[in-house]
Amino acid sequence: MTMPRFLLCLLLWMSGASLLAQEAPDFTGAWVINDSLSDNTDKQVEAALRAAGVKIQRKLFDRRQDRYRGGPEDQELYDRISYDKVLNIRLEDGTYDFTYADDYVRPVYTDDRSRSISLNALDSVQDFSFAHWEGEVLEVEARPRDGGFANESYRLLNGGAQLEVRLYIRPRTFEAPIRIKRVYDRRPG
Repeated sequence: MTMPRFLLCLLLWMSGASLLAQEAPDFTGAWVINDSLSDNTDKQVEAALRAAGVKIQRKLFDRRQDRYRGGPEDQELYDRISYDKVLNIRLEDGTYDFTYADDYVRPVYTDDRSRSISLNALDSVQDFSFAHWEGEVLEVEARPRDGGFANESYRLLNGGAQLEVRLYIRPRTFEAPIRIKRVYDRRPG
């Protein structure tokens, strides 16, 4: 190998190693929803229902918020990620703990573990979430108890002052996915 080719290979190897050594963005902290920058979850659920051919029945003066929140217990995770107004994120030993309203804690594993269930434990199936980094974006895949899934993308905006979350939610009972954008503001302190 000629000297220029060797230097080129060395340079490529060093740049690749430095990319691998970069630290992941710091998502830890307390976050509160910015309603003006976020999608309305009820409207996005209705769009998915309409796409599946469901006719939406609304009363003229019904102005309830969170109309579709509170489904079956095995779909609670969907409600938490799409409706809760607060999110606290903590990282410990390769696991992110996402804490929502009412101290609902959701572990998100980044250590390449898999979920396996024995036939004896089918009644005790829990929500399971795992994640990996794609550049500056934390990609999370959730497997709620209902047998559906949610794909979530987390990225920092405005120098870390905001957190944008893009959700692609597909409960097992839905024929069309729900797509939601949520933006959180970092709480000081």
